[in-house]
Amino acid sequence: MKPFIKSLCATIILIPGLSVAGAAQVTILDATHDPAGNFLAYTEFELSGEPLAESLGLDLDVLDPNTVNQPSVFDYTAGIESYEYSEEAMYALNYQSQMGPHLVNGPQHGSGAGIKALDQRLNELAHAVGFPAEEIPSNLYPISLPYQRGMPKLSLVDAVTIEGEEIKVLNARGQALTQKTRVNNYVSDYKNMHWDRDSFSKVINPAAVGGILLKEVMWSQDFLGGMHDAKTDEELEAQSSTMDHSGKYRLGVSAADGFQGMLLTEISLDKMLMLQDMLGYDGNRLGVKIAPDYDAKRKPVWFAHQVAVLEKKRNGVNALGQLSVIDGRSTLRDTWMLLWPASEFFAFSDQRIENTAQNPAFNAVFDGAPFAAAPEVNKDSQANNDVPGVDAFSLSANLSNMLFQNIDTLHFNQQAGTFVDTFMDGKQGSRVSSFDAAYSLAALSIFQRAQDALPVGYAAGDTGDLNLRTDAGKRAFAMITAQADYLLTNAIDSRGLVFDATELGKKAIGSQSLATQFAVIRGLIAAGSATQSPAYLDAAKKIYLAVEEHLYDAQLGTWSDHPGMAAEFTPWTAAAISGGLRKVMLHLANQEGEHEPALELRHLAKRYSDWFKITVNGALQLAEPDGDTGENRLEDLNENDSDADGVLSITGAGYAPVMANRVRLSLE
Repeated sequence: MKPFIKSLCATIILIPGLSVAGAAQVTILDATHDPAGNFLAYTEFELSGEPLAESLGLDLDVLDPNTVNQPSVFDYTAGIESYEYSEEAMYALNYQSQMGPHLVNGPQHGSGAGIKALDQRLNELAHAVGFPAEEIPSNLYPISLPYQRGMPKLSLVDAVTIEGEEIKVLNARGQALTQKTRVNNYVSDYKNMHWDRDSFSKVINPAAVGGILLKEVMWSQDFLGGMHDAKTDEELEAQSSTMDHSGKYRLGVSAADGFQGMLLTEISLDKMLMLQDMLGYDGNRLGVKIAPDYDAKRKPVWFAHQVAVLEKKRNGVNALGQLSVIDGRSTLRDTWMLLWPASEFFAFSDQRIENTAQNPAFNAVFDGAPFAAAPEVNKDSQANNDVPGVDAFSLSANLSNMLFQNIDTLHFNQQAGTFVDTFMDGKQGSRVSSFDAAYSLAALSIFQRAQDALPVGYAAGDTGDLNLRTDAGKRAFAMITAQADYLLTNAIDSRGLVFDATELGKKAIGSQSLATQFAVIRGLIAAGSATQSPAYLDAAKKIYLAVEEHLYDAQLGTWSDHPGMAAEFTPWTAAAISGGLRKVMLHLANQEGEHEPALELRHLAKRYSDWFKITVNGALQLAEPDGDTGENRLEDLNENDSDADGVLSITGAGYAPVMANRVRLSLE
């Protein structure tokens, strides 16, 4: 199994080893952790990691975390750093941070049976994948959902180490050496890995819940997308959903990864149960249960933007106490950030009889053991006869239906053809944030694919062998088309850059952030891929070329909101650039006969690597764990950045391996 501030923190550090004209200084303006922005970014990092590198021709077997920037800088940046940061951050929040209610007190386990019963359940999940239960880290602290924000500062300052193995290292400075490693005890014991508990903002925010739910379901699909030989641990493609019944094969692509997928799925179910039964809000009352017959036009229910938690202790760990709404708005960001993972989970757990293309490995996970199967009535082609359920498919079908109706009824302005930011007191707002409108296109495209039984997850670009062409999918297409058209008509200036926001009925003015440009590029390419409309791809190409012309800072070595001035970056910026640039590489790069220099794949790969090294490694990423990201504790070297990539180890930084909330880069 992989190892799993009360005030703003300002720090000045020098970024080492960057090929820029000036020495960049980094000021961490806000070191707190925002699960919403972080895990949207880490999801984009995952998709821009191994899947992107492999799609561009890399043999993943040649990657070695201890051989930095090989076989190329891009391959290593995408296949190791981007991909592994994404995974390790999820474990830090979900298993170690303590920034939320403990799973033992959640809806699946909160009957009073206690820690012993939860341990028994974890043993069951381990058995299903053939993972030795004794290797589950001690002091594991799984949370059902995260609070809105907290400081990822660790109490761990003097980790105990034991002798590891001898490894060959090639670091980012090009230094080759052979060294013995030391293994930190926190790899197997999470006792001192909790974050600064006093810093937690004990508020439930739907976007934060959606961010980590998305991260969980993306990795769960990866970890549980195949089976493995029980003796050799060799990954196998599932030929049937009953392969694991013989005892020769186990669920999951390996024992270790399989257990991660099981635990993440267990945690995800708690989130969805809380959303369904505890967090529905109708403008007056919290706790309105959501049912399959939900009708947003008749009596809307949504997830309030902020719900304060009076935390209490039960079973010796965190539990939710009294909940109270402190911001009752429905926001577009909260809605799309839940719609995307709910749709992914719908596809992951899909048990509809008509979905003959479902992965048998997924069916095996949800066939009653280790996770409950859906009621038979929920498996037919009719949605109007569905019943509430506590199984994964019933939960995700119920929630994705509710969220889809809400993005349509509460946030889509039919006359203008766009999504508006807010809904409250029965009224839509008039502000349209281009970032959220664009990401709504991405979320809706996943919803449509899930409803129509097309591949999602890593395979979201594939055509698939089946298309159910559902009514919900058709409605999603209509909104995707209208929203994309609105952006093209109302949000782009004469230079080709996108405004951050527009007001219905008014001429767009104001800022044009880097995050918005790449979010709209990503959204338009999603719209173009979904609708097969080349106009949206052409528009995305023009925006990217405008970004290259107007927002590239040659002195900094990457893009900036204001080239030539200090540049600020957040996880939201990182998410948009990672997702947008990935889409450009896959869909807009020069084909045979095309010669646009800015769209040559080699140029795009360099832009990707430079951006990641400068803004993520050099600024946003607070720490990296030992092992899979190339960082090691080397016996003969007293340093805290053994791979010389600019990111300190956990013990060196004193932070969890997550991103800061806001940083500034400036040049001397």
